[in-house]
Amino acid sequence: MTNSNDLSLSSLLQLSMPVEDIDRAVAFYRDVLGARFLFQAGTLGFFDLDGVRLMLAVPEGEGGAGGSVLYFRVPDVLAAHGVMRARGVTFEADPHVVHRDDRHELWMAFFKDSEGNLLALSGEKSLA
Repeated sequence: MTNSNDLSLSSLLQLSMPVEDIDRAVAFYRDVLGARFLFQAGTLGFFDLDGVRLMLAVPEGEGGAGGSVLYFRVPDVLAAHGVMRARGVTFEADPHVVHRDDRHELWMAFFKDSEGNLLALSGEKSLA
């Protein structure tokens, strides 16, 4: 057993994103975003995002709106933006710098999935 003083939550296993239509959402994440599809079980769809599991889930009962924002790390936000636009994705705004320091710029571009959840392309550009 881990001593409570040694506990450090620093590794993410899985994220859950609420969706209204599991088939539509699975198709979007698999076919438009190119996420690695693992499997679908009823109203749940699972993807591998570089070792972190994404679970798309139709909420049971009332509510369920308001999911997490997923920030997808890409090597070149401008290039990824162009590919996603060609696939029919509509962005909230063009890619832009959200932070700059002496070493790098952090670029982001926000868009929504097929269920209205906010997602982002995110990447760093080295200034060195």
